[in-house]
Amino acid sequence: MKIVSRNEELLRDALSRIPQSSSSTSLSSCNKLIRFEDISAAAFKIQCGVQKTPCMYSRLSKQYGMDIYLKKEFLQYTGSVKERGVLYLLTSLPQDQQRKGVIVASDSNFSMAVAYHASELRIPVFVIMSTSTSPARVKMCREYGAMVISYGTTAKDSQTHARRLAQENGYLYLEEEDSAVYLSGLGTVGLEVYEQVPKLDAVIFPAGGHCGLLAGSAAALKHLNPHISVIGVESESFPVLQQSLKAGHPIEDQACSNHHFYGDVSGLCFGSNSLQLTGKLVDKVVAVREEDVLISMLRLLEYERATVDAEGAIGLAALVAGKLPELKGKRVAVVICSGNLELHLLQQCIARALTLDNRVCRFSLVLSDCPGDISKLLEILAREEARLLDIKQERMFVTSELFTVEVTCTMETRDKIHTAQLRNALLERYPTAAWTER
Repeated sequence: MKIVSRNEELLRDALSRIPQSSSSTSLSSCNKLIRFEDISAAAFKIQCGVQKTPCMYSRLSKQYGMDIYLKKEFLQYTGSVKERGVLYLLTSLPQDQQRKGVIVASDSNFSMAVAYHASELRIPVFVIMSTSTSPARVKMCREYGAMVISYGTTAKDSQTHARRLAQENGYLYLEEEDSAVYLSGLGTVGLEVYEQVPKLDAVIFPAGGHCGLLAGSAAALKHLNPHISVIGVESESFPVLQQSLKAGHPIEDQACSNHHFYGDVSGLCFGSNSLQLTGKLVDKVVAVREEDVLISMLRLLEYERATVDAEGAIGLAALVAGKLPELKGKRVAVVICSGNLELHLLQQCIARALTLDNRVCRFSLVLSDCPGDISKLLEILAREEARLLDIKQERMFVTSELFTVEVTCTMETRDKIHTAQLRNALLERYPTAAWTER
């Protein structure tokens, strides 16, 4: 949590509310601000304000050769695990600051969680969003109870305006960071997973720049059972955490921060506390491709009826991509941390994932423009049990013989084998058929 207000002591006041212990542990030698006792205190304090989400056995287990349990944090009220850290953070503030109010400046899951829980705690809350913010996000934030102000064309404009308002009015400016309070709240996920799944071998978390969930939960899990493997997953396009761990400090010059599709996973590495905890306690960090994330989103939608975003699906993507072969036959929990996929992205993601999964294909061929020729084509498609999604006919710009028509079909198939069968059947009847490669 970053603070910009007239009272710079507020962070230390919040931290002083966490019980301190004189006993030293391997964790405290890594980071003196967060211990297992801190996470336990957070779990007790937020238990009535956030959901104890289910961690359920998944039907995907047989497909990937291991016992997979999905921790469904996307079922939180605002669709994100960030609620845990935010609620503990807000309840730890001094009462005089709670009366004055808080202010945030982004359209992230963190801001949505602040908007909701501050309103529930009767703390005045202001959210500054740029004019380019999705109208649906603005509407949702207002419905949570926040005063939403549109300002500036970029996130930086909004942040500057929010800091100015904080200074002028005594609001507490909150920006997601890795304070002990926030990490302790996020670490309660690790506690719950340990309680819900006996004899765990590994737990997989989303990583990337904002690795507070990974770091805080690792602190809880490693205290309870040092033999549980804790694994982080980030995007190959934005290996922020791996680069930061290699450099030994947070990487600040990433030109690819805040990628729209990946959300917080692509953000800058936001603090040395999380980085130190990750380096000390996390067993492995792997990177996955965008294609694997999309297929992971498709698997969750089909098998779990869960509509999640890239941040929520990226943990499972490591299993989809075969990045963790050592987990075969093991009991593995995967944290599905976010379900805030914007509607305009949903259709694009599903369509692309179906293509990547070899379940949507497209071909073109030239037919004689005579009655019955297209019906013969449709008979072949019906015989092969492929579903016709779209068909287009082009007559004016065909470069072949006169009185011919170019037909382009988009088909849905069961899997890669079914697609190959369809292709062979068509090529047997139409040798010049051209297939569009994905």
